[in-house]
Amino acid sequence: MSLLEREVPGVVMTPDNIRSRKLPVIVNVLVAVAAFAVAAVIVLGAGIGNWVLVAVIGLILYLVGLNIAASRVEGRRAARNRTMQALIYSACVLAVLPLASVVWTLLSKGLERLDGAFFGTSMNNIGARDPEGGAYHAIIGTLEQVGIATLIAVPLGVLGAIYLVEYGRGRFANTVRFFVDVMTGIPSIVAGLFILSFWVLIVSPWFNDGNPRFSGFAAALALTVLMLPTIVRSTEEMLRLVPGPLREGSYALGVPQWKTILKVVLPTALPGIVTGVMLAIARAAGETAPVLLVAGGAAAINFDPFAGNQQSLALFVYQQAGDASRYAPARAWTAALTLVALVLILTIAAKLLARRNKLSR
Repeated sequence: MSLLEREVPGVVMTPDNIRSRKLPVIVNVLVAVAAFAVAAVIVLGAGIGNWVLVAVIGLILYLVGLNIAASRVEGRRAARNRTMQALIYSACVLAVLPLASVVWTLLSKGLERLDGAFFGTSMNNIGARDPEGGAYHAIIGTLEQVGIATLIAVPLGVLGAIYLVEYGRGRFANTVRFFVDVMTGIPSIVAGLFILSFWVLIVSPWFNDGNPRFSGFAAALALTVLMLPTIVRSTEEMLRLVPGPLREGSYALGVPQWKTILKVVLPTALPGIVTGVMLAIARAAGETAPVLLVAGGAAAINFDPFAGNQQSLALFVYQQAGDASRYAPARAWTAALTLVALVLILTIAAKLLARRNKLSR
């Protein structure tokens, strides 16, 4: 008897029977093809739905057929495992399909006006019958508004999260956590109304001879209100994930708490903090209502965020999508593609910077 053979009561285990039988890949493919073909015949033949219903019924038939085929070849236990595995993969595909559809739609419709004129001109003096006009003024406004909001929200959010994790105890800390959770779900238009009633109508007249004034800075303040809770909550969770022995080792060496937080805790949690910040930036860059309420929008270029109306890409998309001009939809799709690409570039750059941190590796 070889080393691979082993005597079991009444059974001799050999290399031929120690391996379980596997369902061939071709059978899996044939079951899928047959399931979706039957679903197409039922749905389209009877005229009771479209390809979405075909996909749903086909998936159900595929899971049933796979379970039956796998039960005959691999056994019931392996068949259940294979069926659940197929269900998980199918759910993953269904989750990716909407994202792929959005990306494809943006690329197919947004490339029409993706040219130098779109990025180098504004909508100033552009009429309904003029095919020209671009989003240069909206890009400038988005970069300035989101940049100012980030400069305000990130330090406040990170410091607030450090207080809640490292220092916060008692009723005050619990109250701060409660209001952060509440702010996470407030509609964006509420933030815009708050800045409108406070900054535009009360504060800005002090600097403009008693007259309220829209500005990009007011839009940045509204975006800050929306970004703060996301940054605080995400940073708080990342700081809680930092292992306690790292802090204890630093304290044992005589390092004060503030320096431990600065040199050990924050670098370790940096990748997660960057992810939370980028989520907040992505939300702020796509907001329309706050900018419309407190910045007003503009057709001309305005580099000064503290004076005069200012445009943003999200507001530009909203306005062009509702414009009666036949050239407006193309501008709206290209601006939407530009906004997505801008957020993607910022996210990749932030991730690359976070990777350079040695303690987070």
